[in-house]
Amino acid sequence: MADRIPLALVGIGKIARDQHIPSIEGGQDFVVAVGVSRHGKVEGAENFTDFEAFLAARPDIKVVSLCTPPEVRFDMAKAAIAAGRHVLMEKPPATTLGEAEALSELATKAGVTLFATWHSRFALGVEPARQWLSDKVIQSISIVWKEDVRRWHPGQAWIWEPGGFGVFDPGINALSILTEIVPDPIMVQNSVLEFPENKKQPIAASIAMRTVDGAPVTAEFDWRQEGPQTWDITVQTNAGELRLSKGGSELYIGGEEQASGPDREYAGIYERFAQLIRSRQSDTDYQPLRIVADSFLCGERKIVAPFED
Repeated sequence: MADRIPLALVGIGKIARDQHIPSIEGGQDFVVAVGVSRHGKVEGAENFTDFEAFLAARPDIKVVSLCTPPEVRFDMAKAAIAAGRHVLMEKPPATTLGEAEALSELATKAGVTLFATWHSRFALGVEPARQWLSDKVIQSISIVWKEDVRRWHPGQAWIWEPGGFGVFDPGINALSILTEIVPDPIMVQNSVLEFPENKKQPIAASIAMRTVDGAPVTAEFDWRQEGPQTWDITVQTNAGELRLSKGGSELYIGGEEQASGPDREYAGIYERFAQLIRSRQSDTDYQPLRIVADSFLCGERKIVAPFED
């Protein structure tokens, strides 16, 4: 424990309790020394309710992990960078590309590490899928990402507000895998976004995209899925079919299972963060966020029936 880097965990909500704290405790690189949240606390750590108060009181804590909703993250990240702290940002990293790019510039000027995380890229099947596709001709890609919002985001009203991303909050996980395994940029052609008449963010989205070489890419996102959940990416190539299932934790090539195993996505995030800090580097790939922004820009807005959480 003495060799671990002390870290401040900011925003002690469901994702922090379910993923960040267990992954940090189970790893070798960090220890949660401080919790910052208006409502939650981290047992065994010093806790603050105000972020600026934490920065002033604990200049010795050089690492900050932001698990807050994205709409409040820019000001916190900016303040942490100005105070010389290394910063990890949960996905989505910011509400806009402008905010995200500004933070990258600020971190570079300050000489601190900024890590815009995409946890699904650390799923077991993603890296071998990227390697297998590297010398293949992609013919088409289909994404089906459907889950039950009531199960995964209970009581989280912020996801329906401006800056909350709606169904793109999970959908961006699929886009993060897509932009990791496909070497060239993905371009949005058009989209249909379904907004419940009582919500400010979409509950479903259909997106038509293409690769630079013209291969069609489709994505279907829906938050109304009941029963079994669906997180699949299927790639047709000149050498056969590749399929990532269960969010990337299972990889099939030609119908044969190639990789599967337990979830280590957030453990992978913190291992990568430690590497970045020690090598004095940043990792700020905003391609998934760009696709979301382009989907809104090119999107047809469709109003659907009200949705009750």
